[in-house]
Amino acid sequence: MPQPAETVDQVIDRLTAIIDWADHNNSRAGYFAALYRRVTVKVKQGIDDGFFEDGPRMERLDVIFANRYLDAVEQWRAGGEPSAAWRYAFAVTDQFWPIVLQHLLLGMNAHINLDLGIAAARTVPASQLPSLRPDFDRINTILSALVGDVQNELAEIWAPLRILNRFLGGTEDKIINFSMGRARDFAWSVAEQLAPLNQAEQDHRIAKLDADIVIVAKLIRHPGVKLGLVTKAVRLGERTTIPETIRILS
Repeated sequence: MPQPAETVDQVIDRLTAIIDWADHNNSRAGYFAALYRRVTVKVKQGIDDGFFEDGPRMERLDVIFANRYLDAVEQWRAGGEPSAAWRYAFAVTDQFWPIVLQHLLLGMNAHINLDLGIAAARTVPASQLPSLRPDFDRINTILSALVGDVQNELAEIWAPLRILNRFLGGTEDKIINFSMGRARDFAWSVAEQLAPLNQAEQDHRIAKLDADIVIVAKLIRHPGVKLGLVTKAVRLGERTTIPETIRILS
């Protein structure tokens, strides 16, 4: 496996390599990687512009966080065993029926609900964790700014979404931002639980959390009969190829 990334620039380079690999191999794993690279570029810009209280600490968090995803991708591509949440998300990339949004949500579920709390707990000593919270919350501002862009891009993939976006107005933005905020609040609670534990205790807690996150992943993939019919209709209307979708999301 490649050496872990040590800077945000290295993270961006590794994400670019994953996107190129996915494009070349016609892999839907490139959907989340494309979105994640955009978020990381925005975070780097925020660090460079002084948006965060402690730029070096935020870069440390971002790199620790990203390496969990980068390692999961490498383990999966090598036939290894990443976390259960990532195994589920990657396995679904070979399936026809999940829509683009489901692929993105599965990646966000594994990375925010599982990886983010772990990364935060390992960025600073437990006694310093509260001081990380303001910068941790500032990420929400960056993520919220991307929601409108992602909606427009999904509308390029499934044209009727343009009509739905006009009908809903700002409602859909608020729902997505609320859900993302809830996920990050959950991640912070995970960080608070993990920070005071030793390594063995953390590993035990993470294994239990990983199993719980897979339950959420299965709900995203199989949301019930009514929503399942909706997603199938959307999927049949998604006309872009995998490489075209990756480029749109990039």
